[in-house]
Amino acid sequence: MREAMYWKPLGGGRVRCELCPLRCIIDEGKRGSCKIRINKGGKLYTLNYGKVSSIALDPIEKKPLFHFWPGSCAFSIGTVGCNMHCKHCQNWEISQADENFPYLQDATPEAIVRLAKHYECESIAYTYNEPTIWYEFVLDTAKLAKKEGLNNILVTNGYINEEPFRELAPYIDAMNIDIKAFDDRFYMKIASVPNGEPSRRIAKIAKKEFGIHVELTYLIIPTLNDKEEEIRAFARWVVDELGSDTPVHFSRFFPHYKLLNLPPTPIETLEKAYKIAKEEGLKFVYLGNVPGHEGENTYCPRCGRLLIERWGFEVLKYNIEDGKCKYCGEKIPIVGKYQRKVYRGMWW
Repeated sequence: MREAMYWKPLGGGRVRCELCPLRCIIDEGKRGSCKIRINKGGKLYTLNYGKVSSIALDPIEKKPLFHFWPGSCAFSIGTVGCNMHCKHCQNWEISQADENFPYLQDATPEAIVRLAKHYECESIAYTYNEPTIWYEFVLDTAKLAKKEGLNNILVTNGYINEEPFRELAPYIDAMNIDIKAFDDRFYMKIASVPNGEPSRRIAKIAKKEFGIHVELTYLIIPTLNDKEEEIRAFARWVVDELGSDTPVHFSRFFPHYKLLNLPPTPIETLEKAYKIAKEEGLKFVYLGNVPGHEGENTYCPRCGRLLIERWGFEVLKYNIEDGKCKYCGEKIPIVGKYQRKVYRGMWW
């Protein structure tokens, strides 16, 4: 247990957490919505510092990041807890758990950085559950990783207040931000938070103010966030606020957790979203959870030629030279060089 950052005493033994937009008011002995920030003696403590639930070597395409060091290795770590309670969460066993999760292992920032370098990874990805509620550990690890020449990646719902994000942002190189929907009723009903505006605001701050590489994921769930007008409004917002070169991943839903009553997303729905996003001006649109579909590939926005061919998380062909389409010379917004990696398996 470690004293948390970003909180205020309210008197009468109560505290208010200032880390995320929920701003939980927490009585003595009680916890915030994320389950891992607790009021003890009128002070707020975090219960997951250095507590690791998951660790793996992942291709960076799994995050998914398609325009950031393609083919490279992301040393991926996660803990427990989340400030959202999505009914469709694929990792609900850890995202909805607390410090009593039976498979937690202790780790230090030094150990994480040392392991990432040992396995020759270019990046550390804070992922699997919501990394921003692991704030203190992520901040300490990211600072150290930066000194050691490693990239830092957040795979996040982006639901964090501006002040803590601005402290963390200088150490973050790339983010995949999960935009749950473009209708606040979805956020209230499915994610148990008031609205999605904070996530959209953080995406804009990350890219426009800090120059962080940002990609977005929109999981399309049948009947809940798959309406044409909603997809179109989302794509238009990306073009207007983040830029037409922002990669967007429309991902296929499969029944999970508390949404077992819904079917998998039809491929036709994903293809329609792809078409809509292109019509609205997005240059780089991808389809996720559909291995072998051409929507996994990167195409030149000028000449239309195939630039990066993928199968799932594997890069099969790479036709970008010096950051440009090798056929017509169009500049392609890819960060870093293509890495052809051979992974040494590990698990924890």
